[in-house]
Amino acid sequence: MNTVKTITPPTPRPYEVEPLLLEVADVVNTTLDLETTLRRVAEVVRKVIDYEIFAILLLNEQRQELYVRFQVGYPPEVADRMRIKIGEGVTGRAAQSRQAVLVGDTATLDYYIPAVPNVHSELAIPLIVKNRVIGVIDIEAREKEYFTEEHKRLLTLIASRMGVGIENARLHTRITRQARALLLLNEIAQELTSILNLDELLKRIAELLNRLIDYQMFSILLVDASGEKLQHRFSQRFQERLHLKHDIPLGRGVVGYAAQAKEAVLVPDVSKNSRYIAVNPETKSELAVPLIYKEKVIGVLDLEHTRRGYFTEDHKRTLTTLAAQIAIAIENARLYEEIARQEQRLERDLALARELQFRLLPHSQPKMNNLEVEAKFVPARAIGGDLYDFVPYSLSRLGIAIGDVSGKGAPAAIYAALVSGILRSHAPIEPGPAEMLSAVNLSLAERRIEAQFVSIIYAVWDDEQRTLLVANSGLPRPIYCHDGKTEVIEATGLPLGMFDEAEYDEFKFRAKPGDMFVFFSDGILDARNRHGESFGRERVEKLVAGCVAQSPDCVVNNIFNAVTEHAVGVDAFDDQTVVAIKVKSGTGKRK
Repeated sequence: MNTVKTITPPTPRPYEVEPLLLEVADVVNTTLDLETTLRRVAEVVRKVIDYEIFAILLLNEQRQELYVRFQVGYPPEVADRMRIKIGEGVTGRAAQSRQAVLVGDTATLDYYIPAVPNVHSELAIPLIVKNRVIGVIDIEAREKEYFTEEHKRLLTLIASRMGVGIENARLHTRITRQARALLLLNEIAQELTSILNLDELLKRIAELLNRLIDYQMFSILLVDASGEKLQHRFSQRFQERLHLKHDIPLGRGVVGYAAQAKEAVLVPDVSKNSRYIAVNPETKSELAVPLIYKEKVIGVLDLEHTRRGYFTEDHKRTLTTLAAQIAIAIENARLYEEIARQEQRLERDLALARELQFRLLPHSQPKMNNLEVEAKFVPARAIGGDLYDFVPYSLSRLGIAIGDVSGKGAPAAIYAALVSGILRSHAPIEPGPAEMLSAVNLSLAERRIEAQFVSIIYAVWDDEQRTLLVANSGLPRPIYCHDGKTEVIEATGLPLGMFDEAEYDEFKFRAKPGDMFVFFSDGILDARNRHGESFGRERVEKLVAGCVAQSPDCVVNNIFNAVTEHAVGVDAFDDQTVVAIKVKSGTGKRK
């Protein structure tokens, strides 16, 4: 014999109102943590009615839809994705009417939304704070007529008090989240500005943004050189890097519109947006934020997700705030990379210029029967404006030039090359020193360059007669060593290239075996140590005097070694050049 089991709805538990309200007040006043508040609301409700299926839904005011914030008895995938518009279903109608809705048999309702299988009765109570609906408490049962009017009355009373606690906790959670987001934004901004490699920066942006927004697909697109297209510069799908090559014209698609309009675009459902270009079939929602630097769009941040309505206005505000810092960081990195490329090109150009400059210098010292020659040039930078040259004359005669161009670096080096060319162009007529300086001065005056001039000592050595003719146009006075003593050659003159006409004195010396002449540029005398003290002429003369009985290379090496030691730890300010010649002892033959 079969028996039919009859389920009787529960009788409301005998619960006095005053203790109930005291417990509700305790919930409202003792915590601002939203999760704790919602859990304790559920516990209080259970003391009134023993439920199996329970949910607290909160209202998204912008979209006017309810979403599950706390639940018991729902399948997780249903609770996570369920969205109920105001006016739809039992909870939607409770929110719309601002009244509790009691349903004894859901099968009689054409608007019922079956979230959980085999539910037959439902009780939905709106949460109202300051005359504003913030959500709904919803209880469901598998039995018909499970809930009573007494349940409805008691839960309405609970909801009227609990709404304040839920709203306070909700606001506290939002403010706390915003504060944490701002702190994280500040940390991210500081870190991003320290990364100057563009590829590394873009990768780090993707990683740091994931701490703020749990996206699934992410791209950074940058405006190309034409300013008409967006190029994928970095793309990531589900934590894996992708290389996308298709370009997007400005104005086309969601990202193209964001760039053209200079405004963030939030698309809750891409299937309902006419601008969306279907690239990823998995994409359901999208957020595109333009990167703007100095009022100019340089690119777009694009986030995508497989869930509809995933991105929020908070996400949009957060990403828009961070986008300004990201734009600055990207521009800094691009500028740094451009400077690095320019520096590499400049380094290559300077290396070539340095090689060319040294090739313009004499490859070896001239070989004379009665004269030893030594010379050395050290530029203050990669290339410099000092020069020296040996110009062969006929009948065993040799022109010797040492010069110092105003300024340093590439401009001085180019000017020095020009001067060397002019010297060589006048050499065939074998002019004397004073005549050569006048001729070079005239040539430079015809090609005058603002603030550019050169100081030159030009000498002519006659190897058979052992005579030296010297003229000076502004270099330090040379030193003449003879008879065991040193003497300063009082040759001076105006630099070349400053005045159209200038005359120069010429000094003649009849040298004897062992006599030595030393020429040097300003960079030797002006070399400074850490205390700002110049190397000075006195030190040079002592070094020369100490090498009177030695070869010319003794003078050159000793001077450079002493200058280097004097200026240790201080960058050279000026180019440095020394030329020393010494008359050989005895009678030699031409080699």
